[in-house]
Amino acid sequence: MTKVIFVTRKIPEIGIQKLRDKGYEVDVNESESIPTQDQLLGFLKTKPYDAVITLLTDKIDSKIFDATPSVKLYANYATGFDNIDVAEAGRRGIMVANAPAELTSEAVAEHTIALMLALAARIVESDEYVRKGLYQGWSPMNFIGTDVLGKTLGIVGAGRIGGRVGKYARGLGMKIVYTDVARNEKFEAECGAVYKSSLEEVLSEADIVSLHVPLFESTRHLMNKESFSKMKPTSFLINTSRGPVVEESALEEALKTGVIAGAALDVFEFEPKISDGLIKLQNIILTPHIASASIEARNQMAELAADNVIDFLEGATPRNLVNPMP
Repeated sequence: MTKVIFVTRKIPEIGIQKLRDKGYEVDVNESESIPTQDQLLGFLKTKPYDAVITLLTDKIDSKIFDATPSVKLYANYATGFDNIDVAEAGRRGIMVANAPAELTSEAVAEHTIALMLALAARIVESDEYVRKGLYQGWSPMNFIGTDVLGKTLGIVGAGRIGGRVGKYARGLGMKIVYTDVARNEKFEAECGAVYKSSLEEVLSEADIVSLHVPLFESTRHLMNKESFSKMKPTSFLINTSRGPVVEESALEEALKTGVIAGAALDVFEFEPKISDGLIKLQNIILTPHIASASIEARNQMAELAADNVIDFLEGATPRNLVNPMP
């Protein structure tokens, strides 16, 4: 019997074709909008699917599991998988896999550096100024920014992405301090990074703070009113990790009152909703969760998701299984 797979939204064709080349039937939700959970249930009830490729925007929990007893693998098209109730899936013998594409780390690191430079040089503000027809000629005091050369970058989470950001920052002549659950001596040797045992030390020393942590209860609202109070008034915050790591109401207040100088977010606490207060501020850059949006990275993610499904349907353990079965 032909195996049937559902993909909750369109992903790069290279992944879909890889599955079809194996002779599998693949159904793709072609809508560009994010499906609600009820819409997902409607799609998934149409056939006895064997596997589902999901996105971070899809809430996969007991309600979905109850309605789709034939599905034994949810392959997330992302490195993260906090959209899936992994513990409940494990209890039911359902596998969950992710797509930790190496090129995703590269893309996110590059986007992080782009945001940092844009903040420092006030690129977004000045672009808007020109587009509004306000530019009347060169001025010695117009949109004065700051150099990154010699500044201190504080990296919170020195994993694959944080490590790459550090390498780029070193090339820009920056000093690097970092904190993590464990020291990364390789990172220290490669980037001249200095380990700090606490977040507070990093926040107080850094001119720019860049977040690269997963979303756990321990990292939710890691950046809050107290955290911002530890930062320099001239400092910037960048978040390309997970939205709820930053308490947006506290960030808004810190930006309005000059507790910190600026911020750049690619992810949001209540995504896709963005605080009206943040949108109105001039000292923040907002990008729509596109840090990994390079052709190379997204193609690799699609292939990894497909590989997980192929492994499973061929009787092997998915190569990126996140909940090993007993």
